[in-house]
Amino acid sequence: MNLDQAVGLGTSRLRDTALFFGGLLLAVLLHVADPTATSFPVCPFYAITGLYCPGCGTLRCLHALLHADLRSAFGFNALTVLLTPMLVVAWLSVGVVGIGGRHPPRLWNAPRWTGWLIAVAVGLFWILRNVPWAPFSWMAP
Repeated sequence: MNLDQAVGLGTSRLRDTALFFGGLLLAVLLHVADPTATSFPVCPFYAITGLYCPGCGTLRCLHALLHADLRSAFGFNALTVLLTPMLVVAWLSVGVVGIGGRHPPRLWNAPRWTGWLIAVAVGLFWILRNVPWAPFSWMAP
């Protein structure tokens, strides 16, 4: 391994460690600060258009998940609830690489079409949560 590779390896470990602890800090802050009680910034997309984006309600959803309130979490943002397990596994993997310096064993290889499926699901969620009629009206935060 030459010096450039060694520096690159150290930089990526530092980045992964910072991402892990940054995520941990955000989770602690979100557990303590209730987005429904404090004045968090309004979603820019919602402020301009009056429509909900796929991320609207995510902070309140994550706060509810951190307090094990699954019903409220689904009410704030169902897509976030469904994607959170995958994101937590990815976050933990980044932490293992950053802190431990080695890659964890691969437990699951996502098929190549997984990214497209998530993109389509986000797009459909974005459209359907702005439809004001049943059965879609429940998707609005």
